[in-house]
Formats: sequence, structure tokens, C-alpha cells
Amino acid sequence: MVTMAICVQKQRKDGYWPVYIRVTQNRKIAYIKTSKMVNARGLNSKGEVRDAYVVRALSDTIADYYDRLNRRDIDTWTVRQVVEFLLHERDDVCFSDYCRQHISRLIENGQERTSKNYRMALQSMELYAGTNRIMFSNLTVAFLNAWIKTMERTHRAKEQYPVCIRQVYRAAMKELNDDEAGIIRIHHNPWLKVEIPAADRSEKLAITPEACRAFFSAPLPESKFKEPLPELGRDVAKLCLCLGGINTVDLYQMRKADYYDGIIHYNRSKTKKFRADGAYMEMRVPDIIKPLFTKYAAESADPLLFCFHQRHTTLDSFNANVNIGIHKVCESMGMAKEDRYCVYTFRHTWGTVAQNDCGASISDVAFGMNHSAGHTVTRGYLKLNFEPAWTLNEKVIEYIFFSEGTSHRQQNEQPEPFSRFSPAQMIKGTVYFRGRILGQIQDIGFRNVDDVVRRLVPFIPDDVPVRSICQFRIENLDKHQTQVYERQKGKGF
Repeated sequence: MVTMAICVQKQRKDGYWPVYIRVTQNRKIAYIKTSKMVNARGLNSKGEVRDAYVVRALSDTIADYYDRLNRRDIDTWTVRQVVEFLLHERDDVCFSDYCRQHISRLIENGQERTSKNYRMALQSMELYAGTNRIMFSNLTVAFLNAWIKTMERTHRAKEQYPVCIRQVYRAAMKELNDDEAGIIRIHHNPWLKVEIPAADRSEKLAITPEACRAFFSAPLPESKFKEPLPELGRDVAKLCLCLGGINTVDLYQMRKADYYDGIIHYNRSKTKKFRADGAYMEMRVPDIIKPLFTKYAAESADPLLFCFHQRHTTLDSFNANVNIGIHKVCESMGMAKEDRYCVYTFRHTWGTVAQNDCGASISDVAFGMNHSAGHTVTRGYLKLNFEPAWTLNEKVIEYIFFSEGTSHRQQNEQPEPFSRFSPAQMIKGTVYFRGRILGQIQDIGFRNVDDVVRRLVPFIPDDVPVRSICQFRIENLDKHQTQVYERQKGKGF
């Protein structure tokens, strides 16, 4: 049981005693400092506070404290939890400050590129709010919807920025609220009623083999520079395409130690922190791009494989200049601005040509592009043989560069079934048996379909017979995508 009393501790040099409220819980003591002071006349012979004004004011404060504590189940609380509750339960927390702290943690965790998205999201919200001190109480459904509406004409920010802010909000609720102790500093979650629009997706991100041949055979525009950007853009695009759709970040950071026996060995930077296998990949370097390895080789004393960092001091600068170079090649080909390619075009093209023109399955493509394909944990157990990916890569290169084959891609192609999500996306899952809803969830934090299925399985009652089939409807609310999966009891769950 909590007891509280008015007391003093040490006398200051000016002769006054600061007044405290002593809090005792389960024989442990803590002190809450007040704004009151007393001199020697304000104490009795036992050192107890007798100043009538101070006693009356702090008695009212203690009465308020007792009233607030009586509304909670505090039997298991520590004295520190009691004091934290009394001091901060009514405080409004600054979201802007917490968000900046969250961004700093991302940087310390080695997620500097990710932190930039969060920083831009916060800047966008603060610009809309007209202040750099947005409080949690300001983040109402109406405020968030109005802010999101200002970005409706953007292609990516209208989805990316709200998702970033929602992630920070979720982290804050987890850190600052203690439901078991009844300490709730963030009292509402407006994101349950906010719908985040999907980002615009380019329908022609992947190009046909014919378009690929035209791009790589196009005359480079004239330039007065020794190392023109169109040449850099074309060469890096070829490296990406001919190495299984490798990302520019992995090319930029590739080390000499990663390249031996004609094979590059690397962990995909984008997903290595989230996969049990570290997103490890091996890709044999095909002959067609070996001259580029020589052309862009770093100096012998340099630990990095390529010299990209010598001209472009940051990855973002490198990526931006590669895309500018690609755009300039497209411009010289007479392409309209909205139809021009970017470096990611060639990653998508690798996967599309592999599946549509080289007969690869979606699983083969996922393996070749270093996607986990829903087998993240399994990949962490195995010593993988990457030769199937090398063989598929050679088929793609052969089809694009050494044949006149045309694209088999249909104009009205259906979207591929999804198997993975970003943990930041809102997922809704429903489990059915014989058409009846057994349970439903809606949350973020899922990485793949199996994560959602595992959360839904406890809703299935024990009387459902073994080997019976249940249907799992999974909706990605942020992407407006829906897929249905079936699992058999005793085998699939």
C-alpha cells in the first residue's frame, strides 16, 4: 500500500529546506520534489513541516495523488512506477522530439538510408503543422487525414511518409505505455481509423528484351567530360542486369574480398538485417561484363572492388548520377520524359524476362534475385547451392544480348501473388472454415504470409477435424491487395 508524507531532507546554504513528498511502496522509498520551501520557523522540533500554507497546499496535492492511484491496480507496482505515474500520467509527450530520437536510433543501428525517409516524413508533417514541436495529442484522425491529403498528388510520399510516421507512433506506444502497470502516456491510436493511400506504381517498370537491346546499343550522346554520365548510367545498368538484378548499393559497397573464383559474394544491403540468412548471395560474373569490372576497378590499395566511391562520395550521389545518365541515354533515343528508365528498371526487367521468356518459375526468379520467397528461416539453415541462379542469369543474358527473341509478356498480365510484406504495412487476416469466420486480425509487423497464418491459427477451434482445409484471406490494406491461401490441419498448421 502506498503512503505519502510531507518532509524535508537537506538544508540549503541559504538556510531554506526544499520540501518533498515522501512516497513509500512495499517498504521502498522515493521522493517527489515540490516547488515549496520552508525556513527554520516552518519546521517543528522533530524536523517536520508545520508551515500551514505549505502543509495545506501539499495536502491537496497528496489527496489528488491518492485519488489517481485509487483508480489503478497498483499492488504489484514498484515505488519508481508509482512516482513515474504521478509525475507523467497527465503529461502530453512531444511527438517531434520522440521522432527525432527514433531517427537517431536508426542511424546508430546502421540504418542511415532508412532514417532519411523518416526525417523527410517528419519535416513534411512539421511543415504542414507550422511547428517543429508536434505533440501526440495533435495527431488526431482529422489532422492526419488532412496532412495525407496534401500529398495526394505525389507518387510515393503519400504512402511512404504516413507509413514512417505510423511506425514511430507504434514504437512510442510500445515504449512509453505500460498497460500492465496502468501507465498510459499516449492515450489514443488514431491510425486505426486512418487509411493510407497506395503509392502510384509504374505499369511499365520492366521493359521488353527488344527495348533492352535498343537501350544498350544506342549511340551515347556526345559529352565534353572525360567520364560522361550517360556512359556511367549505361554501364551500371548493364552490371545490374547481368548480375541477377543486383542493387546499386551492393555494387557501390562491394569489396575486393567479396570477389574471387569468378564469383561475387555479398549480403543484400536492403534486407540483410531482417533475414536469418543475412540475405547472402553468390553470383558468377558472366563474360559480357568482365570488361566493366576492369574498367571500373578501384586502385590496388583500395579495399573496395569498384572506384564508384572515388567520384561519388555517397551512395545517394552515385545512385542519382547513374539515373541521370540513364535518362540522358533515353533522351538521346527520343523517349518522352515519363517513359524514361531508371536503374531499377533493369532489376525488374531481369525478373520479368526470366519468368516470361526463359521459362523460370516465380520461385526460381525469387531465388535468383535474392528474395527470401517466404523461406527466410529455411534459408538460414541451409548451405545453398547458387548454381541454379547462375544458370538462369546466363539464360537471361543469352536471350537479351545474343538472340532476336521477342517478349512473350501479355499486355494484360495479372498481378503476381504476394508472399511477403514490409513490416510497416497494415495487414488484415481472416480465417474461414466451411464459409464461417473463425477469427480476424488487423495489425502491422508481419513479414510474410506464414507470419499472418500463425497469428490466425489460435482462432481455429479444436473440434475442427484433422486434415480439414481452412481458408486464410490476407489483405494488404496499404497496397489494396487480397490473396486467399488454404492450409490443411495437421499439415499446414
